[in-house]
Amino acid sequence: MPKDKDALEEAVTSTVAMPVRKLIFLCTEDWYFWSHRMPIARAARDAGFQVLVLTRIQAHGQRIEAEGFDVRPLPWRRKGDGLKGALRSLYAIYSIYRAEQPQLVHHIALKAIVFGTVAAFFARVPRQINAIAGLGFLFVAPSLRASLQKSIVLMTMRLFARRRGSFILTQNPDDAQELVDRGAARPQQVAVIRGSGVDISRFRPSAEPAGPIVVAMVSRMLRYKGVEILAHAAHLLRRRGLNVRFLLIGPLDPDSPAALLDSEMQRLIEPGVIEWLGATEDVPAVWRTSHISAFPTQYREGVPLALLEAAASGRPIVCTDTPGCREVVQDGVNGILVPQNDARKLAEAIERLALDENLRQSMGEEGRRRVERFFAKELIVRQTLDLYKAALATIP
Repeated sequence: MPKDKDALEEAVTSTVAMPVRKLIFLCTEDWYFWSHRMPIARAARDAGFQVLVLTRIQAHGQRIEAEGFDVRPLPWRRKGDGLKGALRSLYAIYSIYRAEQPQLVHHIALKAIVFGTVAAFFARVPRQINAIAGLGFLFVAPSLRASLQKSIVLMTMRLFARRRGSFILTQNPDDAQELVDRGAARPQQVAVIRGSGVDISRFRPSAEPAGPIVVAMVSRMLRYKGVEILAHAAHLLRRRGLNVRFLLIGPLDPDSPAALLDSEMQRLIEPGVIEWLGATEDVPAVWRTSHISAFPTQYREGVPLALLEAAASGRPIVCTDTPGCREVVQDGVNGILVPQNDARKLAEAIERLALDENLRQSMGEEGRRRVERFFAKELIVRQTLDLYKAALATIP
């Protein structure tokens, strides 16, 4: 497996040999593209693609441009902009697709797939990759609105994503089977690539820090990520007399329908028990100063990058027994899987690890080996470029 930049470049050029082609990424948020898709974009550029990025510009547009990519702003939000805003966004995407005439478009997440597949159909874009980073909020929320949105997603995929030259990319086999069962994809057009890949040279194992056990959760502060469940587990353990400190690392996300408000976060905080430190770009430092990763999500996750980074750093993981999380964690091997929405079981699993240093060490080592084998950035990049090559080969 390639271990450094030179080896990655060699793998890219040896895997994909093709003339210059135009590739457009469509992504809702620039921060997500920066954190999850930059390795793929860089590799595509190095493999000979001319790369354009269409996204909502907030804090990362200039950083993406500095990589040499053509960045085009889109006037949309994940939370929705009403019918008028939706039509405006759809027309903007269609106009760019029609003007640029890309050989391949890569739609990232459900909203981009809905808008992008429709725009690609009418702009006559011949090939597309529709990447689902987990079925997410729409497939777990009980509300009528979420149910209607889910129906729109599935109907759009049936109409516009099942054609020749279109591939559906999921991060775990559960999501792939779900889409096939619902008629949103044909089995032969579905590919499974496990996540976004993790930089195993940046995230490396380190000795545990001294002092009380620290449990960290790296995530956006969302209700369906299980933030409140983790806070409940923290208080359960404190009442049992266990000296464990819980840290929440991540930003608020007001554009998400599952967003927690700042006032709600403040009510969860109790110094010395559970604290919210906000967002950080130095995630390796989080794992150098923590003992255990916790992730009690209620989402249909893809393959959570936060779990890959924790495992690469040699930390054991306690997370929900759901699609996506099961890809990273083998129960009893490199972590512990717990039922959804069960603070008591979550607390028991954390307590088991907190009281057993040898178990933490062995699980951390297994997690690192699993990441090296299945989730290293170089491997994910190579698999994605192979999928691009397959897509380009479908139509002469």
